[in-house]
Amino acid sequence: MTTAHSVSAAANRVHANSKATAEGPVPGVCAPGDAVRSESRSSSSGRAGSVKKRARNRCITLESPSLRIEIMPELGGGIASFDWCDGDTPVPILRRCADPAAATDPNQLACYPLLPFSNRVGGGSFQLEGRRVTVPRNRSDENLPIHGDGWLSRWQVESREAGRIKLSLDRSGELPYAYRAAQTFTLDGASLSITLEIENTGDTTLPFGLGLHPFIERDSDTLVAAPANGLWLSGADWLSTEHVRTPPAWQFGVAYPLPEVLVNHGFTDWAGWMTAHWPERQLMLTIQADTRCFVLYTPPAQDWFCFEPVDHPINAMNLAGGAETHGMTLLAPGATLARTFSLTVERTGERSRPVGRQTFFSTQDDIQ
Repeated sequence: MTTAHSVSAAANRVHANSKATAEGPVPGVCAPGDAVRSESRSSSSGRAGSVKKRARNRCITLESPSLRIEIMPELGGGIASFDWCDGDTPVPILRRCADPAAATDPNQLACYPLLPFSNRVGGGSFQLEGRRVTVPRNRSDENLPIHGDGWLSRWQVESREAGRIKLSLDRSGELPYAYRAAQTFTLDGASLSITLEIENTGDTTLPFGLGLHPFIERDSDTLVAAPANGLWLSGADWLSTEHVRTPPAWQFGVAYPLPEVLVNHGFTDWAGWMTAHWPERQLMLTIQADTRCFVLYTPPAQDWFCFEPVDHPINAMNLAGGAETHGMTLLAPGATLARTFSLTVERTGERSRPVGRQTFFSTQDDIQ
């Protein structure tokens, strides 16, 4: 059975060789120019504590009676922490960034934006309208360009008011993707809304895509629901190879335990919502987006996982039919694209766990 063999083989291969990183080795040198760079630092424990305190003071905080969010404009315009605060002790919903300094690797953030595209570009190039477009590598620890350059750049605060902040980024002088982008964070009670906007400021039409990359807390009892009908199988380089129906082992039509092996695949025909439920904490996160795809990344033995709502699968530019067929938007010079993502947290009561269903697989027989 082609589907079962391909999916289980990928799971076994990665399970045996995986590292505790977000879709690749975390530490490394980022893109040149105004991109964020990783640096090794040594200091005494007292000095380290002082540095971390100063770093957190550089975050912009949005607060409500239920939520507290720290935003780091100079570190990829990302979120450093996202906590539930309706109680005596804040409870992290997204993995906290321990040291949100300008030199910290953005893969240590709680969440960051994906633009002007998500995930990898096969071969670092693609064909469009009879021309070859070359996309340079943006990480020394990655063989292919990944996630665009918004997450590696220093953003500027454009406006700020109670419960709302807007960041902007101008990459108009870059090639091949020249653009201006904005992120608007709006906190309302127990919900955070993030709107991403991008404008093609170059002189040629290019495929653009948007997404969000949250690192979500994972307990031993975490349940996830995220109905999607399709799945892209992938090769050793994680590039999409074949589109199939989602196998039973990875169907999340109802609240369902995460796989115990590594998943790093793109899902399609998504309903546009997901829930992460922590029965012990009695909390639930709901993510909604106006996209039809997501990437699920579940590194084994980690206390977090990634659920990335995006508008296109991995390597969409090089898939049969072209980028637009697979969810990307062709933007002419001056044209714009926007997507909105919401994260809502709520209290839950005790819920029984699903029983009588396979919750993971490691061999072909497990999903036949």
